[in-house]
Amino acid sequence: MGSTVFERERPAAAVVSHALRGSRNAVFWTEDAPGDHYPRLTGDISCDLAVVGGGYTGLWTALLAKRADPSARVVLLEGRRIGWAASGRNGGFCEASLTHGDENGRTRWPGEFEKLRRLGRENLDEIERTVAELRLDAGFERNGAIDVATEPHQVEWLREEADGDDARFLDREAVRARVDSPTYLGGLFHPRDSALVHPARLARALARACESAGVELFEHSPVESIGDGTTLETPDAVIRARRTALATNVFPSLLKRNRLATVPVYDYVLMTEPLTPEQRASIGWEGREGVGDSANQFHYYRLTQDDRILFGGYDAVYHYGGRVRSAYEERPASFTRLASHFFTTFPQLEGLRFTHRWAGAIDTCSRFCAFFGTARGGRVAYATGYTGLGVAATHFGARVMLDLLDGRESERTALEMVRSRPVPFPPEPAAALGIGLTRWSLDRADHREGRRNLFLRALDAAGMGFDS
Repeated sequence: MGSTVFERERPAAAVVSHALRGSRNAVFWTEDAPGDHYPRLTGDISCDLAVVGGGYTGLWTALLAKRADPSARVVLLEGRRIGWAASGRNGGFCEASLTHGDENGRTRWPGEFEKLRRLGRENLDEIERTVAELRLDAGFERNGAIDVATEPHQVEWLREEADGDDARFLDREAVRARVDSPTYLGGLFHPRDSALVHPARLARALARACESAGVELFEHSPVESIGDGTTLETPDAVIRARRTALATNVFPSLLKRNRLATVPVYDYVLMTEPLTPEQRASIGWEGREGVGDSANQFHYYRLTQDDRILFGGYDAVYHYGGRVRSAYEERPASFTRLASHFFTTFPQLEGLRFTHRWAGAIDTCSRFCAFFGTARGGRVAYATGYTGLGVAATHFGARVMLDLLDGRESERTALEMVRSRPVPFPPEPAAALGIGLTRWSLDRADHREGRRNLFLRALDAAGMGFDS
């Protein structure tokens, strides 16, 4: 097999160890945006809508429901702290795509792909309007995004995706004029299809907007069962709800039908100290775009508002049994690999240190994007399986759930993407074996000019997959 640029241009081990020395296993975003505290539910209540889960999906669902019907009693129940999981620790890329990129959407739903792309852009536009209207302190920046090629075969992939103003191809000189990395061979600039947010601030701001609208928020109130969909139980209370929206993301579903539909895959992230003016000038990046490379095992990175660089991705680690555990968040091999790849990307930043390192679990499903449905005679709706591009898609998911709960036919609910379900993952040990083989195959493809082996082609044909 061949090598990638991250192997050919590996920095000295001393550079990597120096950069990681002194970093803490802590989430920069949540430290930077301490949130309000909400009470634990300790008494029985009744409500019109119960929302289970205090991440983006749950917060958008509660806010949209309350704004649509201010007289409705809407209750949101979070098992720990609002925004503590994926919604408070992601990369902060707020992308228009509802389908984890154009290629995935075009392949799976060719007949409605253009509609899905339009709806995704309209969804991002609506988020931008809501942030402005409610003055949400979310660090929202509509700067666009750049896909970069770091290997010759990726250049042609990007060239083929170019379609004019919405996705403009950049040659080596043009992309390096925007962000200067010696690894870049070309790029694809999406001027309007991506924004950046401060993840934890967005969650905190949505919670405050919910509270201002009259939503009742409860933390440390895990829902343990949903019965017939009208009776929910926490350790200290019973909630009787006319309707229930499940927004539990990566955590085990309260619906048996969804237990094998998603698996938790851990993603790892580093955050640098703020760049000096000289360091910032050495890389350019005046447009503050989000950046991602084009490999199967890809990196994503972006600037913060105080000129730190978040650098994450590449490793996507599944642990046998599909459990979510805090112990999985510390993985020295992944952080060392990320730091090495960072200095391959930006060798001019040698000497820069990382202040934070963390990880989080992604709710991965086999079709790479969210799926939806109802249960308990239509009294319960769910949206889950975002697979890592859910920051903007959660708003769409909230709209879909509310349409489904109201029995409302809409352009959204008519979509095949909304009406279909992903192929479930097999039980253990087959799940671990299959995911491990898939990761090995994806890595092999990255080392073979993108050529997919027979196993990956078989997964593609079966509608299964695994994405880093």
